[in-house]
Amino acid sequence: MTSIFSWNVNGIRAAEKKGLCEWIAHSGADIICLQEIKARPEQLSPELLAPRAADGSTYHAYWAPAVRPGYSGVAIYSKTEPDAVSVMGVPEFDTEGRVLDARCGSLHVISAYFPNSQEAGARLDYKLAFCRAMLTYCNEIVSQGQDVVLCGDYNIAHTPIDLANPKANEHNAGYLPEERAWMDAFTQAGYRDTFRMFCTEPGQYTWWSYRFKAREKNIGWRIDYHCVNERLAPRVSASDIRADVPGSDHCPIRLLLDAAL
Repeated sequence: MTSIFSWNVNGIRAAEKKGLCEWIAHSGADIICLQEIKARPEQLSPELLAPRAADGSTYHAYWAPAVRPGYSGVAIYSKTEPDAVSVMGVPEFDTEGRVLDARCGSLHVISAYFPNSQEAGARLDYKLAFCRAMLTYCNEIVSQGQDVVLCGDYNIAHTPIDLANPKANEHNAGYLPEERAWMDAFTQAGYRDTFRMFCTEPGQYTWWSYRFKAREKNIGWRIDYHCVNERLAPRVSASDIRADVPGSDHCPIRLLLDAAL
């Protein structure tokens, strides 16, 4: 069994002060995908550069920071050293630290931080260009007979049950018609939202505003996903949300694969 976690930490150094390393140690994770790290490796403590699990083993760490300081960036921690680690290979997205792909055998575990389309859709074109590039990237992997776990903050609530107030947010970033249409196209292209394989109930969220006691009231959005290609889906044994874990405005999500790395 392989345990894969994903978490937008909203600043890895801030999350460290809130217990990130302790959480990693006791998570039981084989792979941890982080988003919005907002730092470069040389700015990090030894504990973040090589975190330890409770059994004393050390995670291998891989980084894709943004060129712009204190912005975006993704990372992957893995107990098993991957066969290869790469970025997307598209400069306009790689300079923002949007994607890191760790290949273990025929399995690609991708940590992705999808752009925010921003107020009034100011970056919607950039967001949709990234979405199209990501689908192309995943399709290329699958066409080669390999499998994909696309982990991360998609910055999209797909359906009305994926956010607390869908009607009020129909014209807001993360729930724009164009964004939801891409999620439709992505799933129709043969990728499964693993959480919805196990839970079809509303009220399940992964992000809450820091304002208005939103998390306490569970007024949130589900915008963090583990999606897999259709061929891999039968090997998914669990996909859940760890809403009780503090440390960020997002919470971790977990995927269990009936497979060893």
